[in-house]
Amino acid sequence: MSAPIEDYALLSDLETAAMVGRNGSVDWLCLPRFDSEACLAALLGTQDNGFWRVAPAAAAGASSRRAYRPDTLVLDTWWETAEGVVRVTDFMPPRAEAPCVVRVVEGVSGAVRVRSELCLRFHHGRVVPWVRAGGEGSVAVAGPDAVWLAADGPVRALGREGSTVWDVTVPAGRRLALTLVWAPSHHPEPPAAMGVPAETLLKETDDFWRDWAGRCRYQGPWRDAVVRSLITLKALTCAPTGGIVAAPTTSLPGCIGGDANWDDRCCWLRDSTLTLSCLLRSGYREEARAWLGWLMRAVAGDPADLQTVYGLGGQRLLPETEAYWLTGYEGSRPVRFGNSAAGHFQLDVHGEVLDTLLLCLRAGIPMPAHGWDVVEALIGFLQRHWREPDQGLWQERGPRRQFVHSKVMVWVAADRALRMAELLGRNGPSAGWRVLRDEVRQQVLCRGWDAERRSFVQSYGSAGLDASALLMPRLGFLPGRDPRVRCTVREMRRLEHGGFVRRYAPDDGDASGAVGREGAFVTCSLWYADALAATGRAAQAREVFERVLGVRNDVGLLSEQWDPDAGRQLGNAPKASSHIALVETAFALFGGPGTAVG
Repeated sequence: MSAPIEDYALLSDLETAAMVGRNGSVDWLCLPRFDSEACLAALLGTQDNGFWRVAPAAAAGASSRRAYRPDTLVLDTWWETAEGVVRVTDFMPPRAEAPCVVRVVEGVSGAVRVRSELCLRFHHGRVVPWVRAGGEGSVAVAGPDAVWLAADGPVRALGREGSTVWDVTVPAGRRLALTLVWAPSHHPEPPAAMGVPAETLLKETDDFWRDWAGRCRYQGPWRDAVVRSLITLKALTCAPTGGIVAAPTTSLPGCIGGDANWDDRCCWLRDSTLTLSCLLRSGYREEARAWLGWLMRAVAGDPADLQTVYGLGGQRLLPETEAYWLTGYEGSRPVRFGNSAAGHFQLDVHGEVLDTLLLCLRAGIPMPAHGWDVVEALIGFLQRHWREPDQGLWQERGPRRQFVHSKVMVWVAADRALRMAELLGRNGPSAGWRVLRDEVRQQVLCRGWDAERRSFVQSYGSAGLDASALLMPRLGFLPGRDPRVRCTVREMRRLEHGGFVRRYAPDDGDASGAVGREGAFVTCSLWYADALAATGRAAQAREVFERVLGVRNDVGLLSEQWDPDAGRQLGNAPKASSHIALVETAFALFGGPGTAVG
């Protein structure tokens, strides 16, 4: 039986991530990068697909309590047993030579027998490695991959094929460590990281995160929640390339038993740009510079041929495959790797990219040498294609439509390009861009507004509501005091379910092409809070915001969706867009520089 999605905490070294459950088991780990093949994949199958559990030998269930150390990504988990109390500290040091997961076991009281069982399965939980265990360590090899385990104490091979076990009794005051390191299998010697004391790695990791979190300039209410979200977003960045993944997981379902199971271990331009604007307003400029470099490399060749999603290094080909050997989370199949949305036509991403470029420019981050060429190419593409239907914000896998939000983002693109031209003194093409901006605006106000329903709708000619209309005030398309905005926000009550907001009404059709009834998207509820505040309903906005805070898991993480009926998280986790929206709403409600420049 799969553990609830909210049972998992995140570890990251800024190049890959591990998901560790309340029962002490790492059930998801891709090495050496976010988008590499998993070597621990029990999250999407069974224990036979790979796990690493460290817990008291007599404990069968969840730990007593756990928490991240303040302002860090270092996780402490306490186990209270009849024998005594132990604490397990899990972390991934920011990458130096090789990816590394460290688990430190400390006796708090009594003397507790603790067991570590490591069952590695390479190629997304499919391939049983050759394992050699002996002395205080082991190595597992399969194809190009080798995973080394160093332990304070003897390890042995278990009867379970390919497993390594470490059993030790830990008295009060004693600390023991296990260190797992990946290396290419053709390297004959253990990685150097195995020789570094765990205490040294822990101090370096603790110092890194505390220093990074200490630079956050948000000082309003719920600061701990904001900092936790910012740390989560930082954890989803790939330091060497500057890319930002939408989530560290794949195929966690939006509907249990359904087929809405997508791979988010890639760089969606939408999530990447919003993450950058979120970090930038919070005081983090280094990430903005790195992302600009990633963007310029990703779009090199033909910037107008903008994809919705890229690989961590900016690669364009992300072939989507299905893993028939994995049973899926709670039977939700198929399990997918790669994402065919790379071939989708989505107009909104052009606006998101240009909005972020303007924010960087206003923050004093210089545009790369060929950055203006990218701006002109993107606007030139929109001038030729903006009237075409697309697959929309929710990535419709069916026929294209004239989505209202996509057109609003075309307006954003033209508006931000004009503002950049003014800042840079490049006003040559401005006349044509103003025509584009004005024409798009008039079309949206005419065809995107339903006079009978008195609301903006999802697409031209439809009567269905879409939560993306709540973004109009934030984007500067219309002010919050505009009667059409106020009416639209009131109408969005129809999307509420259990106090949360769905992305559109279930009877309006599913733009994603998925099967089954999904939960409420966390971002949509936070957009609702933003829009309520913009229309002068601050008390109600705060109530919605605090309701979302209440569904974070015990360590402050949010997945993509919340199911109000089942009271559980759904979708890939932790989800960048959910944490972006939390930070943005905190700024909107409690003060601070805004993201919208309109």
